[in-house]
Amino acid sequence: MGKTTFGLMDKARDELTKRFLARKVRSEVAEMSPIALAPNGQWAHIPDTFCRFDRHPGYEKILVPQVAANRLGLSNPFFISHDGVAGATTQIDGRTFINFSSYNYLGLSGHPKINKAAKDAIDRYGTSTSASRLVAGERPIQRELEEALAELHGVDDCVVFVSGHATNVSTIGYLFGPKDLIIHDALIHNSSLEGIKLSGASRRSFPHNDCVALDTILSELRGQFERVLIVVEGLYSMDGDIPDLPRLIDIKTRHKAFLMVDEAHSLGVLGQTGRGIREHFDLPGKSVDIWMGTLSKTLASCGGYIAGEKALVQNLKYSAPGFIYSVGISPPLAACALEAVKLMLAEPERVARLHERAAQFLSLARQHGIDTGLSQGFAVTPAIMKSSLKAVRVSNRLLAQGINVQPIIYPAVEERVARLRFFISSAHTEAQLRTATEILAANS
Repeated sequence: MGKTTFGLMDKARDELTKRFLARKVRSEVAEMSPIALAPNGQWAHIPDTFCRFDRHPGYEKILVPQVAANRLGLSNPFFISHDGVAGATTQIDGRTFINFSSYNYLGLSGHPKINKAAKDAIDRYGTSTSASRLVAGERPIQRELEEALAELHGVDDCVVFVSGHATNVSTIGYLFGPKDLIIHDALIHNSSLEGIKLSGASRRSFPHNDCVALDTILSELRGQFERVLIVVEGLYSMDGDIPDLPRLIDIKTRHKAFLMVDEAHSLGVLGQTGRGIREHFDLPGKSVDIWMGTLSKTLASCGGYIAGEKALVQNLKYSAPGFIYSVGISPPLAACALEAVKLMLAEPERVARLHERAAQFLSLARQHGIDTGLSQGFAVTPAIMKSSLKAVRVSNRLLAQGINVQPIIYPAVEERVARLRFFISSAHTEAQLRTATEILAANS
């Protein structure tokens, strides 16, 4: 099927969605007038869309592409059931696939030492702390993890949350307010955007990795606000590129702003020993105000954290709703992450091998004429398909040939840059990378 055909299909689908939703809105507005309490106490004129989940606009919007996919014979590529440990390979329906849809960058998930650490923690502490740490106290393993993460980033202290997404939402939402300004990279993660909404702060975005635009915005607006926060990622998980951290530090210093770096995908990936973007640029940890990271990727666990100066961490531990009103991280998860930190530092060859494999994949993809977008070869490389339908179709074709890679489609990204997103692991072999790129090129 040619590019023109895909373009027409995309346009038709978009028009169908717009007409469908517009027609429903007009109908529901008409139904609402007037809304009055009936004699029997029932609100007879309230339309079903306001009291039924199967009429919720979000759900109905999901149905439109699903119907289109069914008519085109496309299988749903999401929520496929896997068995075993997801690493360089994965098991689906008893069959082994080369896997590019896992964040297991250093191959630590499933490592015998990490499994043992989790089992030992269960034997000692059980599976849950069963309450907020502020209320029920702490377990030594929780503080040991936070101290290790603080040392990893070269800062005073750290606080661990039970969810990576909630870490950004709660931290940004608590620390900043209506008198403040938050400026973020245009490609920042949804968790940061949700935190900004919660804060009530004014928001501006700057074009991706454009430090000149960021500097200009601050020159124009800094004096109108109390606190200003700049939010970027250490490694952009959709595109595989990194920001110019030294320049960002210079900008935030000159404009007296805070700088927050989300290291969800850069910890374990950047730097000679996996310490992240500060090690990549050989910078002191205290040059960044707020380090954010997750435990679910390199660190083979689940949760998120904030690392920085003591005042920042103490403020969050005693006041941030997402921490004080949430149960503490479970001991086995804390133990997994702590053991992963130790293994990463003890075995830098894992990081070196990841760097080698990621660079190989990017080179092979480009040799085959695959559009890899902005990727710099740091563990994440997209294959731009330019159409959501094409991305799903190619993902299905690759799955049939033993390659598991997920499509990223609209609205997660703009339609014109819909893609397949390849996550590289230190456990991938060069042969697996060659096979994947050859099959991708033959089916794109």
